[in-house]
Amino acid sequence: MAFDEMITGDESPRPPYEKYFEWYNSQDRSHLIAKSRDAENIFRKTGITFAVYGHADSSEKLIPFDIIPRIISAREWRKLAQGIEQRVIALNAFLDDIYHKQEIIRAGRVPRELIENNVAFLSEMIGFRPPGGVYTHIVGTDIVRTGEDQFYVLEDNARTPSGVSYMLENRETMMQMFPELFHENKVQRVEDYPYLLRQSLASLAPPGCTGKPRVAVLTPGIYNSAYYEHSFLADMMGVELVEGSDLRVIDGKVKMRTTRGYEAIDVLYRRVDDDFLDPLTFRADSALGIPGIMDVYRSGNITIANAPGTGICDDKAIYSYMPEIVEFYTGSKALLENVPTWRCSEASSLKYVLEHLEELVVKEVHGSGGYGMLVGPTASKKERADFAEKLKAKPNNYIAQPTLSLSTVPILVNKGIAPRHVDLRPYVLVSDKVQIIPGGLTRVALKQGSLVVNSSQGGGTKDTWVLED
Repeated sequence: MAFDEMITGDESPRPPYEKYFEWYNSQDRSHLIAKSRDAENIFRKTGITFAVYGHADSSEKLIPFDIIPRIISAREWRKLAQGIEQRVIALNAFLDDIYHKQEIIRAGRVPRELIENNVAFLSEMIGFRPPGGVYTHIVGTDIVRTGEDQFYVLEDNARTPSGVSYMLENRETMMQMFPELFHENKVQRVEDYPYLLRQSLASLAPPGCTGKPRVAVLTPGIYNSAYYEHSFLADMMGVELVEGSDLRVIDGKVKMRTTRGYEAIDVLYRRVDDDFLDPLTFRADSALGIPGIMDVYRSGNITIANAPGTGICDDKAIYSYMPEIVEFYTGSKALLENVPTWRCSEASSLKYVLEHLEELVVKEVHGSGGYGMLVGPTASKKERADFAEKLKAKPNNYIAQPTLSLSTVPILVNKGIAPRHVDLRPYVLVSDKVQIIPGGLTRVALKQGSLVVNSSQGGGTKDTWVLED
């Protein structure tokens, strides 16, 4: 049976939820249902939507929001924050190493071919160190829980982590509807994130920057599934939202077209994938990037966040080596464990995975969003057989993990509350220090029994409360 974060086996609330539970039991159910509808209307009016690629219905969709918060104690958060900080420090050290001395490869801790044959490893970054030595300026670390003090990192999002706008909008909506709860429960703030993001980005402006650094957000445009977030963050930071067509390389700098002429950009928070960033360096058919930006970047005249080439840390085969990576660069065992992982590229692991498909979750090493994966326990016999053929054909493309019993947090349903599985994506800012926003985006599988929390697969979100001491 899954560990429920709110309610114990004898139906009493766990300590972080005691005040909230008392309040919840004093509320009329019809009032809460009405509040839930109010929240949906707020999201609809605000335009908080996302698009799902590949669906016949390509219209923008609301991400379902549940008004029952997820609550994390100060003690639990400290443990998580320490592990997240250690991991992010190791990720940056790993990136610096693989693009320079490659000591971890020479030490035999990570196979050379796993790095150099990886599509996300960019030869253009070899020998280049970004301003401040920071590669992953913004990180989203996906964490799952299986017990009282059992937390695991499910994956690292070190290239362009998304979802932070939902964290902020969830909080604003809850504060509008239930302001009394935040004072009563002493919930730590997340509202400062846009300010902290801008400060963090500006602090890593290139050395030649004079005066106040000019920051901009680069978006692929209105048809991108996360466009709402790009626009939201630019607005909240008070910076320009730009597309590739708004920018030019002039006199060795990236400049933005304005009513006053072209003005230099110092820091570009890019939400465009590496392949599309510079058609002179990567995909020649890209209309989303800026021709020549990589030359400007390597000349030290612009900061790109996150740095090109960081996507290798999102690779699930690299993920399987994270315990070794953390220990290699920090000198300590990882404070947050990985989910046990079988590398299908290894013959013995592939044999085990094929023999136990009905028990495992199998994922593409470059996959994301819940696509291209097999959840063995819920798959049909034919689905497992078809997937086994894929594994045999291209074992290097897959890793496998046990089907964890993810923790649950109740959601509001017509007849009361019902447990649903959740994960957590805390957001981390890296400059000359590591700042972890107290909370993050809780994603929830709205279907009973489902373990898939991704919004693209029908998941929803919750506000995440981290309590003060």
